[in-house]
Amino acid sequence: MTTTLRPSGPLHESTEGAKSRDYDVCVNSRPVGRIRLATHARLGPRVAEIQDLRIDEPDRRRGRATVAALAAEEVARGWGCAQIVAVVPVTASGGRTLAAALGYVERSRRMAKTLPPAPPALPLGVRARAMTPEEFTPWAEHSVRSYAKDWADRGVPEEQARAKAAADYETLLAEGLATPGNRLSVLLHDGTAVGTLWLAESDGHAFVYDVEVGPEHRGRGHGRSLMLLAEQQCLEAGKDRIGLHVFAGNTPALRLYESLGYETTEYALYKPLL
Repeated sequence: MTTTLRPSGPLHESTEGAKSRDYDVCVNSRPVGRIRLATHARLGPRVAEIQDLRIDEPDRRRGRATVAALAAEEVARGWGCAQIVAVVPVTASGGRTLAAALGYVERSRRMAKTLPPAPPALPLGVRARAMTPEEFTPWAEHSVRSYAKDWADRGVPEEQARAKAAADYETLLAEGLATPGNRLSVLLHDGTAVGTLWLAESDGHAFVYDVEVGPEHRGRGHGRSLMLLAEQQCLEAGKDRIGLHVFAGNTPALRLYESLGYETTEYALYKPLL
């Protein structure tokens, strides 16, 4: 039997080069599933994204998804893409197994935690204050550079990584410190600034966009204090669920989040198209 992709809708293409199309996954012309392929909204037209891949129950566990994913790679190459990505929920263990077999690797993951009603206490001698306008500009410049490097270290071309980082910050913090729904804080230990936190309200919950301890203050528990501060601020905003994003390879951060009770909700995977 031959598994192929058959377009189930027109090719959508923008003047900026973005593309998307839906396909039926077919076995000898019989539809057995569906797949949606598109160029990535933020990473640009050189990156394709499998946005949906489903095989009907009677045809599962027969290699249909594997062939469909490989066929999607060929379509992406035809679009001029150099990379393909996918987001796999933690509940889709079969999807992660398939992706690993096809050579996808983890770029990052999202994690989340449901908070108890009582806010956690900060350690003795630790407090927080709002970031000042004088602190904001150097913090933003450093954060954009660091964020771009994280993407570049994980398979995104440097120029593209810098453009993505700048665009994300311009969008999320369009009004700087005054951007509604965002809170930027400085953590103090015995009066000395030791780290920063960027927390935002997002889709009914709070999200940690950036947390960093100054290099000279690391290894002293301040990262944990910053995360406790994030939980305090989340509860103050009337939210009981908090999320975050962590890049693959950041083992200290991952261990910290897991020790605080955060659980992975989805994996962001990528694969170069040679």
